[in-house]
Parts: sequence; C-alpha cells; structure tokens
Amino acid sequence: MASPLVEDEVIRVRASGKINLALRSGPRRSDGYHELATIFQAVSVYDDLEARWDEPGRFSVTMTGDQADLVPCDDSNLAVKAAALLARESGNRGLGCQLTIRKAIPVTGGMAGGSADAAAALLACSVLWDLDADPDDLLELGATLGADVPFCLTGGTALGTGRGDRLAPVLSRGSYYWVLVLNEAELSTPAVFGRFDQLRPLGGGEFAMPPELLSALIAGDPAALGRTLINDLEQAAISLHPELAEVLRAGRELGALGGIVSGSGPTVAFLAGDERAAMELSVGLATHGIGRAIRRVHGPVPGARLLS
Repeated sequence: MASPLVEDEVIRVRASGKINLALRSGPRRSDGYHELATIFQAVSVYDDLEARWDEPGRFSVTMTGDQADLVPCDDSNLAVKAAALLARESGNRGLGCQLTIRKAIPVTGGMAGGSADAAAALLACSVLWDLDADPDDLLELGATLGADVPFCLTGGTALGTGRGDRLAPVLSRGSYYWVLVLNEAELSTPAVFGRFDQLRPLGGGEFAMPPELLSALIAGDPAALGRTLINDLEQAAISLHPELAEVLRAGRELGALGGIVSGSGPTVAFLAGDERAAMELSVGLATHGIGRAIRRVHGPVPGARLLS
C-alpha cells in the first residue's frame, strides 16, 4: 500500500441526489426508526468529492459550493465519519485522508446530500487506499452511517424497505424530467418524523407501494407517474413549513404532471412531460418568484461513481 508521505494521487467521485417517488411510513419501531417502504430515483444534481492522502489517523474535510457554510467540517460530518469507519474496518492504522466536497445537492433538503457525500467518501477512500473493497461491504458499511447511503452508492431506481436501506432494483423505462424548487428553510429529518408521529400517532396508513406507480415506471409513462406520486411525510413537512403548500399549488397550476415534497423536505420536485415542458415549468416558477432557486434535473442516473 502506498505511503501517505509520498502519495500524491487524487481520487474524484461524483454522487447524485435522490427523489422519493413514493414514501410510505409505518409506526416508530423500538429502535427509534420508522418502518419504511420507498421508491428512490437518483437524479442529476451532484456533489463532487476529492480524496487525498493525509497523516495516519487524520480525516478532514473542506466544503465549497452552494450552502457549504451550512455543513459542519468537524468529526460530525458524514463523509468524515465514512472515511474514518472505512479505515477502522480495514484494520490498517496507517490510513488518513483529506476530503474536499463541492456541494450542489441541497443541504437538509430531503435529497440525501449528506448521504451522497458519505457514499462518495466510501468509494473514493476505498480506491485511494487500494483496499479492493467488495461493493456489498461498502453497502453494509453505508447502512451503518445512514439509511440513504446504500442507495446513494447504487443509484438508478430502487425499492427501499426497512429503514430504506434494504434495496431491490425497480424496472424503469426512459428518462424523467424534474423541476426542483429549493427553499430557504431547512427541515431536519428527525423533526419531520416527530411531527408525523404527532399527526398520525398510530403510524402510516396504507403501507404498500401503489401498483399504479410501479406500472407507470415499467411503461415509462410520466403522466401516469405524476398521478401516483405519494409521500406520507408531506403533511408533516407542510405543517412545519406551510409555504410548501403554496409551492405545490403553483407548480400544479403551471402544468406539472405531479408534485411532491422530496423525502422530509423542504425541496419540492415537480414532474414534467419532457425536457421542453420542464424548461417552461422552471421559467414559470422563476417568474412567480417561488423558492430560493429552481433547478432542472433528470433521472434515473447512477449512484456514486469515479471520475477520470
């Protein structure tokens, strides 16, 4: 294995954000988590991570890009935790790394930005340190860091169960064009689930995936998919951030095929019929002054991957 004192290699990894096309939540479990069933789709908003060698036992991160000032750069950073965990599991005490992350995925926006960074760190450091890590081992480590980390490693379209960390691929034809409304407010996942428990103390209602949604993905039918988007956490997110209801209403009035709060929010995702319709919808939303930023993305895309 190369020595950190002479190694000058830089490993670059790109990781994508996600949208939950469906998110069904059951009651809180004894371990504090909720039983979930969700359909993830990875979309083309990315965080880029660079990993370099550092002194043994030293793991650090520097953040740049959109909302970088909102992300901690200490040991609580999820990418730092991922690197330290991978080094510990390898049993090699000579490992260390410097991470640099350029943010584009919204911070605390319901799009798994922190989980994407952790996934990128696992992949980048496994290559930097020449660990020859098995992909399944990285998935297992990722699940210990956060429920969304395994999906951020795989990407595509997938069904997540348990905490959302048990994955099965979902057949999905074609590309889907989304318009994201990024909002100023932040919503923490624990706060949204806490509000969900207050609103629905017995847990969620119907827990199964809507069969119409799965059929729409198989058929590659955006209109049918737009009619079946569902998020059990949406009411809780709106109760904590009421402006989200206005955002959803505006997008639908401007012609979106469907709209949904992504995960725990506050990012709102609108589905458009095609790339041109997405452009027209984004212009309409921007004209109305909705959100802090509007972005057009498409999916599904791969999960964390090496850049040349």
